[in-house]
Amino acid sequence: MSNDHRPVELLIGVYNADGGIAGELRYVARKAVGRGHCALCDITHRGFTQRAEWSEACGRMATPFELLHLNERPDDVRRASDGTVPCVLARVGNELVTLLGPQDLDACGANVAEFERRLHDAALARGLLLA
Repeated sequence: MSNDHRPVELLIGVYNADGGIAGELRYVARKAVGRGHCALCDITHRGFTQRAEWSEACGRMATPFELLHLNERPDDVRRASDGTVPCVLARVGNELVTLLGPQDLDACGANVAEFERRLHDAALARGLLLA
């Protein structure tokens, strides 16, 4: 790796759903009638439980990965993700860089290994280094 790659301090995944019991129930109801979908949810969860593959992927990454629902976003994350959820952002210093947007996450097909590949490719394409 060249020295010009900037290190990513934190990865932030933003779901296209609110958190909490009411938010989760609204998401499930919307999804059941075909009016709601979150590709990041499909990657990280199977039903109401976290996928084992997701936990293993997080264990392989040295860069911390935080998952947030729409109603849990701090202001800077809200500004960076408004209109582009679900998404994965990289915190690099005071900057938030979008690595994966809704179409990128859909293209993963709920496959964690494909998500990892696309995440690393996106970081390298932007001159960022994942630890």
